[in-house]
Amino acid sequence: MREYSLIINGEKATGGAGRFDVLNPATEEVVAKCPQASVEQLDQAVAAAQACYESWQFSSHAERKQLLNDIADRIEANAAELAQIVVEEQGKPMFLAQMEVGGAVAWTRATAELEMPVEVLEDSENKRVEVHRKSLGVVGSITPWNWPLMIAVWHIMPAIRSGNTVVSKPSGLTPLNTLRLVEIINEVAPKGLVNIVTGESGIGSGITKHPGIRKIVFTGSTPTGQTIMRGAADNLKRLTLELGGNDAGIVLPDADPAAIAEGIFQTSFLNMGQTCAALKRLYVHDSIYDELCEKLADVAAQQTVGNGMEEGVTFGPIQNRDQFNLVSELVEDARANGARVLCGGEPLEGKGYFYPPTIVADITDGARLVDEEQFGPVLPVIRYTDVEDALKRANASDVGLGGSVWSSDPAKAAEIAGRLECGTAWINGHAELLPYAPFGGCKMSGFGVEFGQEGLMEYTSAQVININK
Repeated sequence: MREYSLIINGEKATGGAGRFDVLNPATEEVVAKCPQASVEQLDQAVAAAQACYESWQFSSHAERKQLLNDIADRIEANAAELAQIVVEEQGKPMFLAQMEVGGAVAWTRATAELEMPVEVLEDSENKRVEVHRKSLGVVGSITPWNWPLMIAVWHIMPAIRSGNTVVSKPSGLTPLNTLRLVEIINEVAPKGLVNIVTGESGIGSGITKHPGIRKIVFTGSTPTGQTIMRGAADNLKRLTLELGGNDAGIVLPDADPAAIAEGIFQTSFLNMGQTCAALKRLYVHDSIYDELCEKLADVAAQQTVGNGMEEGVTFGPIQNRDQFNLVSELVEDARANGARVLCGGEPLEGKGYFYPPTIVADITDGARLVDEEQFGPVLPVIRYTDVEDALKRANASDVGLGGSVWSSDPAKAAEIAGRLECGTAWINGHAELLPYAPFGGCKMSGFGVEFGQEGLMEYTSAQVININK
């Protein structure tokens, strides 16, 4: 069993508060024991990041770009190991873990190429006014368990590209990949640039309230985001919060069920539905409702559910017992209230948190499965007859991360998509994130954006230089 260590100031450290078990969701067996950081070690990590920041804030853009490309090289060189760790601790099939690692490499390189230009507001005979972007200091990164490598990369790389230093805290359910990532980063990075502390007891709240941390970037649930926001108030930390979603898709009557069923299935069940921006409730026009339900069930039936390490598996387990229980509960509640389960709908017997892809029909708003974010392998399909009504129901949620419209007429679909209350609206697709396109939510799905030029600016503050010639 591989030994994992905290990384503080470029050095490995054992957990000051002991170790805890990390389970494989496919077998429920211990993958490894993770170090539990103490509050004192969190203080040490922040101090190391602060010390590094004293010089790193003045590093050149060329130096930062080179470092990110060097890190991408090191991730690529360790791709097989990283993918295996993802499968063992998170559960996704190997092909998807390999995509996650490949995406992490590509995203790191794309972030390296982002620029931080000086904006000139005036350059007249007597005056020149410039806007410069300055780094903030130590950034605290708190990441979830669904994409443990990719989301860590989304947080860490723009932070150091913009001249900040980092203290990372991954989910206690999937800490191993992020520990290994930070170890790899420290093979080429200055000491103290990126540090990592793991553990649940007091570490997350310690980061939230720590006076030495100037910004927190968090991906996770809305209640946790609210707690972070309260804790960050004492020193007015900058925040980027990408929180829960319950993304709606609207299928217009002119859509071809045969053409869109595969796309809808893959974007609803991406990572077994454990993706913030996955399609989570689908509104389908009455005229094509039955046909699309049937085709979605056909795609679901083609999946091979099993341990992600086994060849041919296309669908892995739910990551943890609590989420597994929630999914089971939501499906049972739907069934008890008259919904029709077209496929799946029952946990698989034996070890592991296996729940097959499940399509639920004859359900509507007011059911828990529609109103709550299931974050798992179940898709409720809701019938409608009037597009205006479907829009109203899609928007009748306190969250607004993503949404989509499916149609054979992209222009018509785009007009409807523009009326969805969400941060990103897709046409004939869903859940596609791009390194150059800002991504974030509205309402209770958080604030701030990630990715692209706008995402990079979230890690900076503006300083105006006013020159009287």
